[in-house]
Amino acid sequence: MSSEAAGRHTAPASQWVDLGVPVHYVDHGGPADGPLLVMVHGLGGSLVNWAALAPLLTDTCRVLALDLVGFGRTKAGTHSTTVTSNQRMVQRFVSEVAGSPAILVGNSMGGLITILEAARQPETVPAAVLVDPALPQVPGSRSEPLVTASFGMYAVPHLGRAMLKARRRVRSPEQLAMDVLRLCCVDPARVPADVLEQHMEVARDRRGYPDIDEHFLAAARSLLGVLARRGTFMATVKAIQGPVLLLHGEKDRLVPIGASRAVAAANPSWSFAVAPDVGHVPQLEAPVWTASHILDWLATDARDAAAQTRS
Repeated sequence: MSSEAAGRHTAPASQWVDLGVPVHYVDHGGPADGPLLVMVHGLGGSLVNWAALAPLLTDTCRVLALDLVGFGRTKAGTHSTTVTSNQRMVQRFVSEVAGSPAILVGNSMGGLITILEAARQPETVPAAVLVDPALPQVPGSRSEPLVTASFGMYAVPHLGRAMLKARRRVRSPEQLAMDVLRLCCVDPARVPADVLEQHMEVARDRRGYPDIDEHFLAAARSLLGVLARRGTFMATVKAIQGPVLLLHGEKDRLVPIGASRAVAAANPSWSFAVAPDVGHVPQLEAPVWTASHILDWLATDARDAAAQTRS
């Protein structure tokens, strides 16, 4: 597979911290006096979702990425994997590991968690980057039928459980990982080959983890619950005080571009950019485009916020 910045994606060493549950994270490095970024992945993802983007930022920024509870290599055990529970874990991570304040960069469900954290903890999250965040649907803007049907089944525990079990019975971990990338990308061949292999490694490791379908379904149902309360959600968005950069793939199948256009129109102080011919994960499919927008924003609209995060 071809890639942007090929060969730059050696995985950093795994690190662990006890935040009520052992949380897996990596430190991508960067200058000690650079802006501090904490990357938050989406539903069904892992910190590897940032592996193509992080090396393009670390010339000037410090970059950390973590696995949410129940995802990647952070095993949930008996702990909750809901959006709210993971938001509280991210809050502890920023305070206890990153050293607050920090700029959160969130994709999909991680974008939703970033919105909640930025609104509730402005002193520790002075600015936020939202990459195809999970957002309420708007009239006339619909997800693809397959996506709508899948999330409809996730909402009914026994149906979601049966669907996920059936998939695992006939698909290998590597095949399931590729299924997700095909859904999230316009062209999975754009994902750097070494980053793709990191995704496969995580998928293989998770094969023996207990109750991963239950943890996924709990997170998915909580996400749907937050988005269903549209009025409360929009009030939360309005409560964000710091600068926000909203990036969205033009051909996102999971969160239609219309949802981000509506939120951007309702928040004219935000910076907003659309990645042409890109899907739900621009940080994997168009990392150079994504990095250039983040770096430009940090140097302009978010300059003061970035200065607050410098150690």
